[in-house]
Amino acid sequence: MNEVKQLIANIREGRLAPFYLLMGEETYYIDKISEYIAENVLSEEERGFNQVVLYGKDVGVADIISQAKRFPMMAEHQVVIVREAQHLSRNMEKFLPYVENMQPSTILVLCYKYKSIDRRKKLAKKITEHGGVVFESKKLYENQVADWIRKVLLGSGYKISHKAAALLVEYLGTDLSRISNELEKLKIILPKGSEIDPGHIEQHIGISKDYNNFELKKAIATRDIPKATRIIKYFSENPRENPFVVTVALLHNFFTQVLQYHGLSDHSPKNVANALRINPYFVGEYQDAARNYPMKRVSRIVSTLREMDLKSKGVGATALNPQDLLRELLFKIV
Repeated sequence: MNEVKQLIANIREGRLAPFYLLMGEETYYIDKISEYIAENVLSEEERGFNQVVLYGKDVGVADIISQAKRFPMMAEHQVVIVREAQHLSRNMEKFLPYVENMQPSTILVLCYKYKSIDRRKKLAKKITEHGGVVFESKKLYENQVADWIRKVLLGSGYKISHKAAALLVEYLGTDLSRISNELEKLKIILPKGSEIDPGHIEQHIGISKDYNNFELKKAIATRDIPKATRIIKYFSENPRENPFVVTVALLHNFFTQVLQYHGLSDHSPKNVANALRINPYFVGEYQDAARNYPMKRVSRIVSTLREMDLKSKGVGATALNPQDLLRELLFKIV
């Protein structure tokens, strides 16, 4: 995030690069940087003649270079943005002659999504050698996303509780663009300075604060059977919003980490958080689960979860309905 801030600051202050290669699995920052360039480098009047958006699936490298070599009309710069540049992956080295002799009045932006170019190869090295920018947007690990949410909201004048952030990650995954869209909705509804809690998530995004995989995992970890049963019943009555495959995957990941916890010699919260790649706030859940489920039992539970996943797909047994699968799942675990 610091690299993004510095890059944006440079653009804002007029320290522009002639070539921006924006690449990586996480598309959120690629979109944000390219949008900032599109909206801020040229004035509204200049954009009509001097800003072009091309698509990698529709044009070739020669077409892009031809456009990049043009001179701006009544402006200091022209901006050429190439979206979906990953479709040019087989021909990226053809940019080398242009990179070695770039048009200084052109700002060329390649949005190369879902993968990255090897930084050790000649193209990436030459771009930086000749004053260009190579930015790689890496996918965040699941345990990093909640912190990202907190930082983004803090920068906008909002706070969020640990539980609310965990709910968003559990429901939306690690897709930063999707998460950002939901946060924007909350910022429109809630006054600046608010602390977003699970109630806000439930009311405005539609994720139940009491009946979700996060609460089910916690109930199973503490062997709160009545609560786990209520959640299972809710899931069985609302299968479309709570797919069985998602529940099994989350519990499998959780108990795999509990197995790792048992294997640690140092059970201090800091070491557990680092070893399991989880937020320190949630270490207590793993401590509870380890107390309630010995290592051999956890190993059997992990095998059971794999078995239940296959059974839900009709492998080795007649496919059961979600309600029966959920009941059997809970019975076999606890």
